[in-house]
Amino acid sequence: MRAEVSYPPKDIVLLATKEEKALELWARNEGENFTFIRSYPVRKASGGPGPKLREGDKQVPEGIYRITHLNPNSRFHLSMRLNYPNSYDLMRAAKEGRTDPGGDIYIHGKAESVGCLAVGDIAIEELFVLVNQIGVENTSVVIAPHDPRREPLNGFAANLPRWAVELYANISKEFARFPRNQDI
Repeated sequence: MRAEVSYPPKDIVLLATKEEKALELWARNEGENFTFIRSYPVRKASGGPGPKLREGDKQVPEGIYRITHLNPNSRFHLSMRLNYPNSYDLMRAAKEGRTDPGGDIYIHGKAESVGCLAVGDIAIEELFVLVNQIGVENTSVVIAPHDPRREPLNGFAANLPRWAVELYANISKEFARFPRNQDI
């Protein structure tokens, strides 16, 4: 109500930042701009900055994703599966000859993770119910190593693949659609 967005909204975007350990919820009504609703702490996320490259690397992926399905019977209380690897991840893996980029990446409850974003049980209950009401097709997730609205993403870092420049430009472009203000 404070954000003046009807419930349920038409669609939502979840912006996740690894360094800040935060998951921002943005929502909008039909034909309106997105409005910041709230930020949830990420209680656990393994790995460090940089995209997920292979199964078992314990990295949280970085990129622009969709939620593919909701799991009410998760061993992590509730979970929402991401479409990692998406077509971009698969294309990059194929060009580099990587055959197992990994998978089974979720936003879920509890406070443990190996490649997923664990937001705790109360947060996942709120998000799970919201996504269930509006539909997975109306939900986007963008994951960045840190908030590019605070500091530009450096895709030229020595530990990153060469294509990280393009990936980080795409992530930065998405984050720019959601300007921060003093209320966040």
